[in-house]
Amino acid sequence: MVTVVSYAVRQNQEGQSFVVLVLQGDLEIIKSQTTGKFYATSKKCSIMSTFSEQIAATLVGQKIPGAIIKQECEPYNYTIPETGESVVLSYRWEYTQDPLGEMLKADLRTFSTNGKMVEA
Repeated sequence: MVTVVSYAVRQNQEGQSFVVLVLQGDLEIIKSQTTGKFYATSKKCSIMSTFSEQIAATLVGQKIPGAIIKQECEPYNYTIPETGESVVLSYRWEYTQDPLGEMLKADLRTFSTNGKMVEA
């Protein structure tokens, strides 16, 4: 499940305004790669909507089935707001209604097509 935690008004390339919903995923406990200590976090993303600001405001707090997944993309520069450090990222967080379908995709070349077991 994800939760609508806020909304924002953005502009497209033509300067037209539209409303996005900001979604937050479930609580996750992650182990830090640098300190080895655990910390609590959750993934966040935004999705476009056709709602007015007034309607979007009423949706804050609503739970929606789905999850936020890591999606590979073209590398881009990102500035960390807290530190001002600029980093290059090659992924973004994206909402999906079918998180299990994404995680369980199998490479069909791994499986036999003739019904006989063959050592890899």
